[in-house]
Amino acid sequence: MAAITTTTAPPQTRTVRPIQNKQVVKPGLGVELLTAGTAACIADLFTFPLDTTKVRLQVQGEGGSNALQGRGVFGTLIHIAKNEGPSSLYSGIVPGLQRQMAFSAIRIGAYESVKNKYMEMSGVTGGIQLMGVRIAAGVTTGTLAILAAQPTDVVKVRMQAAGSSQQYKGVMDAYWTIGQKEGLKNGLYRGTFPNIARNCIVNVGETVVYDAAKDGFISGGYMKEGIGCHFASAVVAGVTATLVASPVDVVKTRFMNSPRGRYRGALHCAQLTAKTEGWMAFYKGFNASCMRLVSWNIVLWLSYEQIKLAVKSHYSKKAAEGYSI
Repeated sequence: MAAITTTTAPPQTRTVRPIQNKQVVKPGLGVELLTAGTAACIADLFTFPLDTTKVRLQVQGEGGSNALQGRGVFGTLIHIAKNEGPSSLYSGIVPGLQRQMAFSAIRIGAYESVKNKYMEMSGVTGGIQLMGVRIAAGVTTGTLAILAAQPTDVVKVRMQAAGSSQQYKGVMDAYWTIGQKEGLKNGLYRGTFPNIARNCIVNVGETVVYDAAKDGFISGGYMKEGIGCHFASAVVAGVTATLVASPVDVVKTRFMNSPRGRYRGALHCAQLTAKTEGWMAFYKGFNASCMRLVSWNIVLWLSYEQIKLAVKSHYSKKAAEGYSI
């Protein structure tokens, strides 16, 4: 009887291709800056008419927009649209968007990286010390952002205050005219220090408060990560920023919009405003400012979080493609 022989097939082996060392797993700083700048531009496009209304209300009694006295937020907005045309509500939108791509890209986009670096340097992981780290990061990115974006802010305010008066032929004419007639220090960089003060306060009120509020809502079990949490945190941030920044915002707007020589400096502008119009002048345009900042923060943070999710998803897919089974 013939012997039966069997052959055993060699076992199949599963090969894994490792992730390459050069693979980018998470977005870099440049992508984070672009994400924040894009979200801020979206927010500006939605809320710019309120910002223009706020500027007009803030310069009341200072030599401009006296006809708007007592009209309120919506009355002023309708008055501008009716008498100057709806496009006047978007006067200064181009430098406004330029400002957001430079300013908000830095103050919001770099915030997380700066905060993490400060946490690493200090060894802080939680508690009241973490709030100190957050504030330090907000002040740092707010200051750097203004130094980069100050000329765009000056041009935006001037064009918003001018409206349809044809004071400037366009954005480039505004940059050129202000630069030629008033120079860098007294023109395009006018009000830098009050603007740094104002935007450090705003950045703490917006970015830091949003970060802390979202963390508190989630860690306290009140909300889960998602649109509802982002919306609530944005409202808290917008109201807080308006309350703490309104006086500095009024001084900044008036100082930037004033002709050369009217004020000796930002402090003189504040003193003269208080003397001639009273302390409530520092809260002129408060309702418009609050409506604008709250709505701006809602659009900003909802857009920012969604764009971040899309970016993270994109990079996660790229990381997953780095190996196969």
